[in-house]
Amino acid sequence: MPHTMTLLDRMRIERLVWALDQRLYDLPRQSRIAKRREVRENLRAATIDVGTTTALRNLGNSRQLAAEYRVAEFGDEARPSWITAALFFLTGSLFFTAFLGEAASAFGDGIKAVNPNATGTFTWTGIRYLQDTVTYTFADGKGSSVGGAWTPLAWLLWVVATVLVGRLWRVASVWRRRRTRHSA
Repeated sequence: MPHTMTLLDRMRIERLVWALDQRLYDLPRQSRIAKRREVRENLRAATIDVGTTTALRNLGNSRQLAAEYRVAEFGDEARPSWITAALFFLTGSLFFTAFLGEAASAFGDGIKAVNPNATGTFTWTGIRYLQDTVTYTFADGKGSSVGGAWTPLAWLLWVVATVLVGRLWRVASVWRRRRTRHSA
């Protein structure tokens, strides 16, 4: 006996499709849209046949379904994560910059601790290989600093760490697999 689809049924279906879509952001855009449409159409057809509650129960958990779609798209091996790489790059650079700033500030505080009325120019080589030289200029205990930026080696290490954390070296194999699949 066919069931009629109510507005509440459509909303329940859209809620599940939305939850699935949120878990499929690793997939390419076209593939994600196709999966979303397929699930929506299948659920609407199943709703007419067996009812919304049974159709949703038969589909299962959106988390497991999304995991199965990702495995079907990319395989079982670990995948690159652009979001993880971006998050690591941005937040880590903030923390590292704050760390280097505190190190330079500690040098200035050390000068003031030794001589509260210091006058002159003082140089600190910074954290070797990671930070440029920091120069403090004091006049009657009041000081200002220049330098302490990241060195090119620090930037290089930071980019390498971002690639490792985000597993971005796997991007080439994903693109190669996708190109092979589309050409076949």
